Amino acid sequence: MKADEVAAYLNAHPDFLSEHGELFTRITVPHPHGGQAITLAERQLHALREKIGQLEGKLAELIRFGEENDEIGEKVHRLTLTLLEANSYAVLRDALFNSLIEDFSVPYVAIRIWNAPLSHDEDDFLPVSEALCFQAGDMRHPYCGAPGHIEVLGWLGAAAPHVRSVALVPLRRDAQVFGLLALASEDAERFYPEMGTLYLSRIGDLTASALRRELG
Repeated sequence: MKADEVAAYLNAHPDFLSEHGELFTRITVPHPHGGQAITLAERQLHALREKIGQLEGKLAELIRFGEENDEIGEKVHRLTLTLLEANSYAVLRDALFNSLIEDFSVPYVAIRIWNAPLSHDEDDFLPVSEALCFQAGDMRHPYCGAPGHIEVLGWLGAAAPHVRSVALVPLRRDAQVFGLLALASEDAERFYPEMGTLYLSRIGDLTASALRRELG
């Protein structure tokens, strides 16, 4: 019989090996990692051990991701409370920046706000280009990646030449973007295009809500 005929027979008669269990101890196959031949039973046991090892690795990874998400969720919760307690724009801004820098370990943070009913003398309210306003208005999600926008880099002052990655989070009033929150790092891999933006979006929503309360 040819090999494919044997395979077809075994596939058509799934009870064959259970009825001839002694074959598991008599037939030998090459060891998957080299060395001497082993029985089918030993080979099956080895395959099961490898499968268990893979499942244990995936479980450990899921647990690690869950713990990381819990930690980030707790940080977002603390930020929410501090923003709720802010009773002025200055207090709100300090609470936001301190949380991002201290709690989330973001090295550089900047914010720009436009079209606000109330404004202040801070650089946060300096005019931005029409091109940037249009670009921000088209954003459906936070942008993460290389710092390609020179105007945004200018918000970071002396740190600008050292920045290698940024996250730009749109701030919305209903469907209209009225500002941008910029997070920056010297690490090119800190904010990368494929990263998840769920928590960045939530931070943007929280920030926008708090700003609307203070600025109208």
